[in-house]
Amino acid sequence: MWEIEPSGPLRGDVTVRGAKNAVSKHMVAAMLGDGPSTIGNAPEVGEVEITAAMLRHLGMAVERSGDEITVVPGAVADPKVPKAFTGLNRIPILLLGPLLHLAGEAFVPLVGGDPIGRRPIDFHVEALRAFGAQVEVAEDGIHASAARLVGTRIDLPYPSVGATETVLLAAVRAEGKTVIRGAATEPEIVELALFLQRMGARIAFAPDRRIEVEGVPRLGGARTRLAGDRIEAFSYLVAGLVTRGEVRVHGCPQDRLVTAITTLDRMGARFEITDEWIMASAPDGLRPAAVQTDTHPGFATDWQTPLMVLFTQADGMSVLHETVYENRLAYVPALQSMGAEIEVYDTCLGGPACRYHDTAAVHSAVVRGVTKLRGGEVTMPDIRAGFSAVLAAAVAEGPSRLRGVHHIERGYHRPVEQFRALGLNLTPR
Repeated sequence: MWEIEPSGPLRGDVTVRGAKNAVSKHMVAAMLGDGPSTIGNAPEVGEVEITAAMLRHLGMAVERSGDEITVVPGAVADPKVPKAFTGLNRIPILLLGPLLHLAGEAFVPLVGGDPIGRRPIDFHVEALRAFGAQVEVAEDGIHASAARLVGTRIDLPYPSVGATETVLLAAVRAEGKTVIRGAATEPEIVELALFLQRMGARIAFAPDRRIEVEGVPRLGGARTRLAGDRIEAFSYLVAGLVTRGEVRVHGCPQDRLVTAITTLDRMGARFEITDEWIMASAPDGLRPAAVQTDTHPGFATDWQTPLMVLFTQADGMSVLHETVYENRLAYVPALQSMGAEIEVYDTCLGGPACRYHDTAAVHSAVVRGVTKLRGGEVTMPDIRAGFSAVLAAAVAEGPSRLRGVHHIERGYHRPVEQFRALGLNLTPR
């Protein structure tokens, strides 16, 4: 539990490390090399420890030194990921392709992660079957086997980040050529592809969300340094804006925040941008906005949770339309309990009809600001919602108690130290 006492505008400097959505995928990719791989600028987050434990069980050595993680591949001791990892994160399903290459068989428990909506495994399963694997989905997990994987054509019905990663990890050592159509192109996908290329993979990006991979018989070890986490960077920029302060974020390239910067600029934020840092302030207050989340290069779904809190401090009516996960607004009741004036709807607001337009999914919100929030007791349901709760507590009148802090610690690098450095009165209990 964290106790938070509002302490005025948050000001100061924050340095973000590599994304939790990138580091664990690089650790899985490192299994495919015939030598050690080192990942630099790695965050200290729970996601790393969960993934390291899985890899060690499979027979890999994982070492950490400062901000570097080294994975030393070894013979697969047991191609079955223990059921104890069921529901902890999304990594198990990404292990299927590498394990099929290394051991010819695999079992992984069902995926987990934040309860933000369905994470259908059918894209992953059908893709692996297209490579020639035999895949059986059971109540407790997924069994797969294959004498070899053969390159194929994959047409993804939606640009799923996880499914694109599964295909990449299977394709790099499959026999022949693989073409992915409808691939996700998020910066973390590109970063993973570049790492695999350093290991010796043959990967090319083509127009219209197409990725082409020519399989190779072996990969070597590689060294890389992760770029800064764009989700964390945006979150801390908003932390400054929502409290009428200013936070200077180091370590995240501007090109990862283009859409986010433009969105905040339209709301009245002023920016100073250099090659080393980005700083945002709003001395004249904030205007409302209508924002629709989307796949990259659109406004990222992980950015909308801090944005929702910022909407409560913008002068007017703002609209948020979530199109990526149907249950992403599950955190709204916690903000409402702190005084946020938010109405949610199962219709498409603030943008064209999305894939949830004919469902009962509550995926749009209208927010009234400026609203005085009040302190309260909140249980964090997931990583991003946890950060939004901290922001709400930072701008509220009166103290707050936040439970479920393990969620935010799973995804953000040393959040207690970072918030305290910005001047927030935060006490872990």
